[in-house]
Amino acid sequence: MPSREVHTATITSDGTGFYITEPVFYAEPNYEKVNYNNYGMAFRIQAPPGAYSVYVKTTSDAADTIVSVSGMETSRLLRGGSWDAAKLVPKKYIATARGKEWTYTYVNGRDYLDIEIEPNKINTPVGVEEIVLQPIPPQQREDGSLPTIFILGDSTVKSYTFDETPMSGWGQVIDAMFNPDKVNVINYSMGGRSFKNAYTEGRFNDILMSGSIGDYVFIQFGHNDESTDEFRRFGRGSTESMYETYIKEIYLPAIRERGMIPVLITPMSRVRGNAAPGYVYTNSFINRKFPDIMKRSAEESGVTLIDLNSESVKFYNEIGVEATTAVVMSIEAGETPGKTNSGSYANGHPSKKIDGTHYKEALAKQFARIIVTELVKKVKAGDSTAAAIASYLKADVRVAALSGDWSKIFPEMAGDTTTGEGAYYRNQIEKLIQLGVMSKDPLGNFNPDEEMTVGEFIRCISKLMNLEKSTFADYPNGELSREIMGAILVDAYHAKFTSKPKYMTDYNGTAVVPGDPDYDPYMDPGSRGAMYYPLVSWQQLMDTAQIAPHLASKVKEAYELGLIRSEKGIARGQMVNGTELEPKVAVTREKAAKALYFMWVLQQAVKAENDVSSLK
Repeated sequence: MPSREVHTATITSDGTGFYITEPVFYAEPNYEKVNYNNYGMAFRIQAPPGAYSVYVKTTSDAADTIVSVSGMETSRLLRGGSWDAAKLVPKKYIATARGKEWTYTYVNGRDYLDIEIEPNKINTPVGVEEIVLQPIPPQQREDGSLPTIFILGDSTVKSYTFDETPMSGWGQVIDAMFNPDKVNVINYSMGGRSFKNAYTEGRFNDILMSGSIGDYVFIQFGHNDESTDEFRRFGRGSTESMYETYIKEIYLPAIRERGMIPVLITPMSRVRGNAAPGYVYTNSFINRKFPDIMKRSAEESGVTLIDLNSESVKFYNEIGVEATTAVVMSIEAGETPGKTNSGSYANGHPSKKIDGTHYKEALAKQFARIIVTELVKKVKAGDSTAAAIASYLKADVRVAALSGDWSKIFPEMAGDTTTGEGAYYRNQIEKLIQLGVMSKDPLGNFNPDEEMTVGEFIRCISKLMNLEKSTFADYPNGELSREIMGAILVDAYHAKFTSKPKYMTDYNGTAVVPGDPDYDPYMDPGSRGAMYYPLVSWQQLMDTAQIAPHLASKVKEAYELGLIRSEKGIARGQMVNGTELEPKVAVTREKAAKALYFMWVLQQAVKAENDVSSLK
């Protein structure tokens, strides 16, 4: 932890307690919430690694006092809620403050712990009257209950919800590799986390208190640890020395004292978003060599380690730049109705970049494959921890990891969409095949450039959205043009929705949207903000006169609803729309997959986990 000044010289005592009054506080300008010091006092208590019930009786009321344990962030610990986006992992072990009594459950990794008492208000005395530590023994697993694999990491490990689609993390999908009759898998990961703040907010502590003897803790941190805020009280970053200390002195001893078993996983390398074809990927951790430190720490501590960092670089170079860029967070207009913190993804990435840190589900599954494969390799090398974990894998997964043939585990993978230009819509294609909506040919290829027929598209969308084919009786079979696809999409929309989905209403920028009284159809697209609706209005399209008259009204509605967008003039890594609709252009299978994927997300509950693998 960064050092924090306390004022021992002004502590007084009346025999029943210790008191302090502070005339001023410190807060760093613009970082007041994460780097502040209200001074006060601290007691350091010799206490070996292990779990404790911590009781603190203060001389001052909770409204005037902050009590924290060993650098933990009290404001977070006092709140309930969930650790994950879908609210499936509840916070179990929170702090309580009632009157003058504070209680914590805390797992200590070092041979001491600190009780910190700070005032909430200047010139207001606060103090401590009593501190009681009660050791809590490691938790025995109940008879008949399954062991658990806890996963702790950052946004590259997190479980995502549908409003964040297509983003995914390997911690979200790796549970599918394990036999649910043999082991539970719980993902505690969250975006923005590092060794430091996963500790200070109590996330790591909750795992330690929830787990039983013999459970496993998979840990991957490094991306947010690169932040250069390491000396802020509740920042994310670490120096190389701090990173090693967190592993060796905070995390590993605490896990082991609870009778649990740690597994360290080096963070995958980031991808250069603007890499040109032929670029050779190398490890992105060049300033702070966290993967190397984790590997060395694991070896010195006798801990099983999965080197996802090195294997990720190998994988990127194996599939090449085009395919790698396609499965990281490269987003163009019309790919997803989801959103990021900056607004809707529907017109491209609001950050106007290809995000090479985060990635789509197609890559999440490959990282899960790599982790499992490396585990099985370690079994052959005599690693007993890896052997125990591998025994929980599904039998066909173990076979795949040994043979290298993953076709039965990932039947959605197509031979012609994993490398090169054919991989451009790999994420959408694999999802549609996985859902049983689209299929491969007898040779295992998807044929992304093959043209789609009206009948085939109707069959797909009827199955995808659980609609009667009679909904689309007005469309004779034949070549599927973009204008016909637009008309079919708007019919499907009306058959499925009685009101606009939240993706259309809740995740927009500040611009006025179509249908509002003040909407300006000729507004500069660059001024519309990160909105769901097309940045280029219908009136600004240059080729709408080419649309068949009997389809014109439906195509216009489909466009204004954002169900169909220009495919000409858009680009990944930019928030930009084209000005041509190309109504007569034939729709290829990969473009059909793009449109179907968009509709699939649109019908999902926004806060449900997005790793759905079958239709309801």
